[in-house]
Amino acid sequence: MSNRLDHLVVAAASLEQGVAWCEATLGITPGPGGMHATMGTHNRLALISTEAFPDSYLEIIAIDPESSKSAPPPTRPRWFGLDEPALRERVAERPRLVTAVVRTPLVEMHRWGLINVGLHPGEPIAFERASPAGPLAWRLLVRDDGALLHRGALPTLIEWKGDRHPAQAMAPSGLALQSLRLAGIPKRAQDVLKLRGIEVSADPDGPALAASLTTPRGLVRLTSDD
Repeated sequence: MSNRLDHLVVAAASLEQGVAWCEATLGITPGPGGMHATMGTHNRLALISTEAFPDSYLEIIAIDPESSKSAPPPTRPRWFGLDEPALRERVAERPRLVTAVVRTPLVEMHRWGLINVGLHPGEPIAFERASPAGPLAWRLLVRDDGALLHRGALPTLIEWKGDRHPAQAMAPSGLALQSLRLAGIPKRAQDVLKLRGIEVSADPDGPALAASLTTPRGLVRLTSDD
């Protein structure tokens, strides 16, 4: 069974910084997103779907400074390495492409497949949030330390619950994902994930992630090294 890209994750120091970056770099203002109380984060989203990458979107995510006023701070490291000092220092300069999230209907099977080849992608944690189209619910693999493996090239796995997906309610953004390359994923992990439409290499040289998008500003290439 092959798995498809769900969304690209861009980490920002704040959503305001992330929106400004998106407008300057991609030429569009991202649409609304939501809050994740469990992780103390919030996001903005933009559709990037194409025939090769159906129902895919760009997520700009940041720590929510308001979350601590309405709920206790997270008792665990946040997802996508957002609590790591090195990443915080990098996103203080500008937002960064940090990983890709891949959707699967069998997150437990693929989790154990990765464990069996020596990788530990984390435990499946249940999340939910409100959206204009109704509640969204999913399970995501998150490591106890919040870290991303192989410089973020190893995708984070998501399993959506029910028949509702956020991309279904997103307006066209003017963005279209043309290609995605992940570098440095061991061959045995590639065999487990069977990623569809994504160029994957075991060679760790170069950026861990590289995505090309058509935008109102022309073709834009985003990499995790930018």
